[in-house]
Amino acid sequence: MARTSPNIIVTGTPGVGKTTHCEVLAERTGLRHLSVNQIVKDRECHEGWDEEYQSWIVDEDKLLDSIEEEVKQGGCIIDWHACDLFPRSWIDLVVVLRTDSTMLYDRLTARKYPEAKLQENLDSEIMEVLLQEARDAYDEEIVVELMSNSSDEVDGNVDRIEAWLRQWRQDNAPAT
Repeated sequence: MARTSPNIIVTGTPGVGKTTHCEVLAERTGLRHLSVNQIVKDRECHEGWDEEYQSWIVDEDKLLDSIEEEVKQGGCIIDWHACDLFPRSWIDLVVVLRTDSTMLYDRLTARKYPEAKLQENLDSEIMEVLLQEARDAYDEEIVVELMSNSSDEVDGNVDRIEAWLRQWRQDNAPAT
């Protein structure tokens, strides 16, 4: 059965604005925001807590099993810092958010990230690690890189994704 709504991943280094984008998109489009961090915690899709990084150790198999039925129905916006574990068949658009490293440093410092986690995430952003993972895991034409330095950029990005969604729905409308 074909989906009547697409699935979108919004990914990027922690602090680039994924959750903000997803919340606005869900509000404007009616798509369901799946916050992987929240799902991992609420549905216990983890193997325990990492003290050094102050985060859950995700059990990827349990996570995928937990969300599979929801995602197969379509209409999901998946919010997480990684994207390459989600099967290609589930995903219609991958949005990789990026931000200036100075701004990212300020955002992660405000979140009180431990030094090792802060440095790892800054290095990841500077080296474009998540962008490359997305490009390696999915077809080039569904991966979009967007800047997320300001609220104006967030608004513009959401407008752009909404336009993509309208086109997807038009292109995938059932034949009459």
